[in-house]
Formats: sequence, structure tokens, C-alpha cells
Amino acid sequence: MTDTDAALTDADGLRPVRLPANQPERFYRGGAAIAALRGEHEVREFGPEDWVASCTTLHGRPDLGLTVLPDGELLRDAVAEHADNWLGASHIARFGTDSALLVKLLDAGQRLPVHCHPSDEFAAAHFGSRYGKTEAWIVVGTSGPSATVHIGFAKDLDAPVVADWVARQDAAAMLGALNEVTVRPGDTVFVPAGVPHAIGEGVFIVELQQPTDLSVTLEWQGFLDDEGGGHLGIGFDTALGCVDLSGWGGERMGALVRHQEDTGAPVRDLFGDAASRFFRAERIRGGAELTPSFAVLVAMSGAGVLHTEHAGDVPVARGDTFVLPHAAGAATVSGDVVALRCQPPTAS
Repeated sequence: MTDTDAALTDADGLRPVRLPANQPERFYRGGAAIAALRGEHEVREFGPEDWVASCTTLHGRPDLGLTVLPDGELLRDAVAEHADNWLGASHIARFGTDSALLVKLLDAGQRLPVHCHPSDEFAAAHFGSRYGKTEAWIVVGTSGPSATVHIGFAKDLDAPVVADWVARQDAAAMLGALNEVTVRPGDTVFVPAGVPHAIGEGVFIVELQQPTDLSVTLEWQGFLDDEGGGHLGIGFDTALGCVDLSGWGGERMGALVRHQEDTGAPVRDLFGDAASRFFRAERIRGGAELTPSFAVLVAMSGAGVLHTEHAGDVPVARGDTFVLPHAAGAATVSGDVVALRCQPPTAS
């Protein structure tokens, strides 16, 4: 190690940084699968989400959700201060000094409530937010006899019908109106803003999303303290305006849920062009060649080395999570490690 290398800090954005778990307390149970992946023995009962490389806070809680780098600085502050290193010029030209990405490990220890997320336009109009919350899931593990997700209304619905279900908190009607899909590891699910959904118990995902914590929780009773948390303080008369009431049955579901076999390719794009204006994800393994980019790396199995153009070699093993700066340059991967590389939307 040179004297210059020794002087670098995690915040400078010149080298990959291995991140510890970041699990803010949530309203639902889970977390065992996260602990198992990371090789940790302690399981937090209400720690079902690990916010990886997060520059985003929980809605209404500006003190929770942010990633703290190993040297003690907030990643959000480091990215703002050293944006050229972390993000690169093209990203900054389009998004400013905002990473434009949130990645989570999410382990559903119980079924999540029926909910949806606002679009960019709805979020700007009602929450003063640049981003809504389109998201996508990579299923990395399942438990129990039947791991399912519920997504999109099976047929077109009228707004008064859904409003009545929400007013009466008719959970059976809301859940029953959604498409129920059995999932297995390797599957991907794309969830456009507005599409109602619920993740079933025993489903473990890596989730990519736009960087907000805006959720309209239609089924709030039994999950949240009061209905105000369900409509985020704007009232359900307004909040339900973000719900996609169209039917997603039949062939249309192919745009949302994809059963994907692992081909063994060094790099495989998991979501394609439909998602690229929101985020990008690749499954990578030994032999992968990677272009420079701000990215989140989640190692799912095996062990190997990330060989970076400007930051040297970085050992990577199952359970590791890294934030990768643009300034580390191009990279290649060796070994039998299999990982997910999550990136912000394209800058073009």
C-alpha cells in the first residue's frame, strides 16, 4: 500500500466500500434470511429490510435509513461532496448529486399488506418529491410450501369499489382481487408505480427502487397504527388517485413477472429496457467485464475477486454488500462468486 492509498477514506469515492447491514425497524416481521446470507447469528424480529448504500430516509423519519460508511460518514454526504468520483459526469448532468437509486434486501417474515406507490407526477404534485416509487424484485430465496406474490388487479376495477374496500378495510377483497403468482429463486418482478401488490411470507428478494419511501397502504389495519400512515397524510380521497385500476391478468402479466433460468452467462441483464429509466440490474459471475458506474453489489454465493481499473483487487464473498464508485473504473470478476450488480437509471 502506498502512502497515497493509506490516506484515502471511504468517503472519497475512489474505491469500493464493503458495507455493514443497515436495518431500520419496520412494521412487519422478517430478517432471518438476511442474517443467514450475511453469516450473522443475531436476528432482529422487525428487521426485514437491509437498506444497502442508502441515501434515502424513511418517510417522516429523517434520522432513519441512511447508510453510514465504515469510517462514520453518511454515504449521502460523501456522494454530495465527492459527486464526480461517486457518480461520474454523465450521471450528474442528468440527476445532479443524487444517486437516484435505493437497493434493499427484503425478507418477508409475514405477508406484507396490499399497497402501491405513487408515480413521479403524483409524488411531485402531492409530496414535493422528484421521484415516485417504481420498483422491481429479484427473488433470491423462498421458504415454506408455496412462496407467492400478489400483484396487479386481475381485472379492471372502478375507483368507488376500491375506495369502499379501503374504507371498510376489507383485506380479503383487496388481496383476492390481485393476481397470485408462485415465485422461485431467479424470478424477477417489475412493479410500475401505481400497481397494487403484496409480497407473501417466505419470499426473500433484492429490491431495486426509486429513492423514496412513499407507500400508499390500502390494507393498513393490522399493520399500521392508524389510517394516516396508509394515506401518508393526504387523505384516501386523494391518495387513491395513484392506484392503477387496470387489469393485469392474462398475457399482460408477462410484462411484470418473468421466470428466468440462470444461463451461466458472465453478465445477464435482468430487467431490460422497460426498467432502465428507473434502475438497472445484472447477475454477474467470473468472467464478467463491467463498465464504470456507481453501483451496489450484493454477493449471493461463492467467492471471488473484483479487479478494478483504478482501485486494485477487492475480495468478494457470499453475503458481502458493496457500494462501488464510478471512479474505480472498469472492472472484471474472477472466481466462482455470483453477485447482483444494481445501477441507477441510464443517464442517456
